[in-house]
Amino acid sequence: MFLFSLLSVAAGLLAAESSDTLQAVTVVADRGVVVSRTDTVQTKHSISISDAFSSIPGMYVCDYGGLAGLKNVSLRSLGSPHAAIYFDGVRVGNVQTGQADLVFLDFGNCGGTVIDYAQNSISFKTAKPVFGNRNVGGNVKFRGGSFGTYEPSARLDFRLSDKVSLSAAASGVLSRGDFPLQDGTPRTNNDIRQVRTALDLWGLMAGGDYHAKAYYNGAKRGTPGSLDWPSTDRQNDRNAFIQGVARKQFSPLYHLSASAKVSLDDLLYLSEWGDNRYRQTEAQINTSHKFTVTGWLDASLSADFQWDGLDSDLYSNARSSVFATVSAAFHPRRFKADVALEYAGVFDRNGQKRNILSPSADLRWNVFKGFDILAFARRAYRAPTFNELYYPGYGNPDLQAEDAWLTDAGVEYRCAPGNHLRIQAKADAFFNYLKNKIVSAPTQIDPNIWLPYNIGVVQMSGADARAELHYAEGDWKSSFSARYSYQNAIDKTPDSYSYNQPIPYISKHTVILGADASYRGWFAAINWNWRGGRYDPSGGMPNYNTLDLNAGKDFKFPKDFVLGVKFIARNLTDCRYELFGGYPMSGRSFYGEIDFKF
Repeated sequence: MFLFSLLSVAAGLLAAESSDTLQAVTVVADRGVVVSRTDTVQTKHSISISDAFSSIPGMYVCDYGGLAGLKNVSLRSLGSPHAAIYFDGVRVGNVQTGQADLVFLDFGNCGGTVIDYAQNSISFKTAKPVFGNRNVGGNVKFRGGSFGTYEPSARLDFRLSDKVSLSAAASGVLSRGDFPLQDGTPRTNNDIRQVRTALDLWGLMAGGDYHAKAYYNGAKRGTPGSLDWPSTDRQNDRNAFIQGVARKQFSPLYHLSASAKVSLDDLLYLSEWGDNRYRQTEAQINTSHKFTVTGWLDASLSADFQWDGLDSDLYSNARSSVFATVSAAFHPRRFKADVALEYAGVFDRNGQKRNILSPSADLRWNVFKGFDILAFARRAYRAPTFNELYYPGYGNPDLQAEDAWLTDAGVEYRCAPGNHLRIQAKADAFFNYLKNKIVSAPTQIDPNIWLPYNIGVVQMSGADARAELHYAEGDWKSSFSARYSYQNAIDKTPDSYSYNQPIPYISKHTVILGADASYRGWFAAINWNWRGGRYDPSGGMPNYNTLDLNAGKDFKFPKDFVLGVKFIARNLTDCRYELFGGYPMSGRSFYGEIDFKF
């Protein structure tokens, strides 16, 4: 408990929260760099990570189907290891594979989720308690439905004083995951039993605030394999961490943000070919110092240290990472420019070392009220993972870091014609260039042995466009949104067997239409998602579309008690599609939910 208290004072808020999808905002992102290319995902009608992110056209969700399957995300075709995941302001790491499995997050306890295209990051934020006139609040929720799925959860919030509050939350997932395949046979070995608990401490102090968090996830689940190669393997997960974030303004000229974290991840993989255990330990210390030089100039300096260790039955190693960033924000009148230079040093225990410099720039010009022109450019990288470097019989210790340039330019428009109507629109184009792509290929000595190599070049171009209309009058609220995305990710690797071919699984065209309405406690939301122009290594993949529906009613009682009843329908078109080759997603499914808030 001493460490929990220490972290609450020594930690810092590295990610901010936006409440409006297209609102012009400025957030302090990864390692103190200031950017303004963000999007906010609302999660109140979602039942899973994949469900929520399906409404983001430029995002690819790697989902192996069912609640038990591995889930991670890729932004604008860069690959999952490039996407940085943050949980309450602190990065979630995985030095073994580089891909944070989002199954371990308690998604139902999150508030807004911020996507940062410039930093290629996704930030999950735990919802803060709202007390009103009481000192104790919370909710008890139960959701259940198709494929033997049951999800109970509870949360208690305590106002300890005017400046300190405490939240305790627990949730469970129990699912058979045996949804029927297209031929009528059930999906096997796709079950999950999971428990997640969290303890959050929020506080205010003179000139700032802090948030300390302790979290645990335990799960036992199947790993069903592909349809061609079904599996009876099992996986047991245990994830625990303690972290703290805080920020304080010491004077009008100086603001400090800091964070710290220690975590332990224990994965036991049970296979007919032999069991393997992987234990990862991580420690982080992050600081960001912001200086207000003049009324139109801010400067910041951040310094971070991270240590990762992996101990497994197959191999062991450790990595120390050092990051330092110098940035400046110029904001004279209607123009704003944020520039930064980041140094990263990555040092492995066996002597491997990498030193990388990454410049970035983010520009915003308010042409007139409600209309902005924006652009950013940034160099991004990712160091090879431990599996890619050191896995016995597979790893290649000579791998270089993947090196990418991200660019984007676009416009945003906002207006409010009248007292009840709001209109928002946004359009932008992007181009990403990735070299030293890590790919696996047969060796010349033995074609049956595949090893990772730096031989890849990928060019990613595309455009996103969206429009939203919001109407509110009295008790009536409604909105409509339309989104379109075009992505063209091409393999430009010289002498590659897939030269000039699309990168697998990326949707070239995406159309998403959504609408919702509420009136005196009644609410309904509908979302249609169409994706086409996808490829896998064997050729073209079928287009698919899904139609999702949420409807319900909140019943209010004396003393601010609320009973919410919700009906949830997913994939009403019963489209049998795959996000990842050979791993089918479930067809039509239905769920019911009861949520009692007090």
